[in-house]
Amino acid sequence: MSHPGGLRRPPGMRIAIVGGTGTLGSHVTEELRARGHDVRVLSRRSPEHPVDLTTGAGLAAALAGCDVVVDAANSRSAKGAERALVDGTRNLLAAGRAAGVGHHVCVSIVGCDRVPVGYYRVKTAQEQAVAEGPVPWTVVRITQFHELAGEAFAALGRWRLLPVPKARLQTIAAADAARAVADAAERPARLGRVEAAGPETADARELARTWRAVTGRRVLQLPLPLPGALGRALRAGGLTTGRPDTRGTVTFAEWLARDAAAAPERTPVR
Repeated sequence: MSHPGGLRRPPGMRIAIVGGTGTLGSHVTEELRARGHDVRVLSRRSPEHPVDLTTGAGLAAALAGCDVVVDAANSRSAKGAERALVDGTRNLLAAGRAAGVGHHVCVSIVGCDRVPVGYYRVKTAQEQAVAEGPVPWTVVRITQFHELAGEAFAALGRWRLLPVPKARLQTIAAADAARAVADAAERPARLGRVEAAGPETADARELARTWRAVTGRRVLQLPLPLPGALGRALRAGGLTTGRPDTRGTVTFAEWLARDAAAAPERTPVR
């Protein structure tokens, strides 16, 4: 067992990952298994450990014998986010305490308390629920994923127009972020926050130009004005961090190139 100075615990812990099939969660699962840990993937559709955070169903059985819980769940519905992430976190913490879990790792977003977006307010409330909960904790705040930026540009570019706001971003590869989450899971509870961010800061419009250049997509890029507090926060770099605890190594351009190279090998989505 390691001390709070940051040394890792020995392999062989049993770690439950909520949302272990998602963009980040799948990478965290792979990373922790590669480090020698016994990983349980928890989700609504998990064949082995089905759980429902909103009701608490299945949590007692899924967390039995677990040393650490990593909560990488998210909500695709902004309307249901508070119930899934805040109320669900309280259910997860209560079940974790009953099961003897010694460390709760919550994945959150860099700047969620600085940028006035409804989902970010929910993430801030989730962090508060973790800090007030009965299980020793660490919050890992992460900047936006390369994957999210790439998907957003691809979706918008379908109509040959790419409206992009002026916003400072510090995108990170999900695999790089997963290593930061795995590090936090292996260390003792910090009772505080750590941050993981990408290797470079760039305006969203620069990222869009990079996406166009690497993918070869012929789309017309248009400026998208964002007035008010939201626009000011994004332009000021509210979603970036100057001194992250972990800095990713893969740039957005490198990630795009790797993604394009791997595309022919993927199984078509039907």
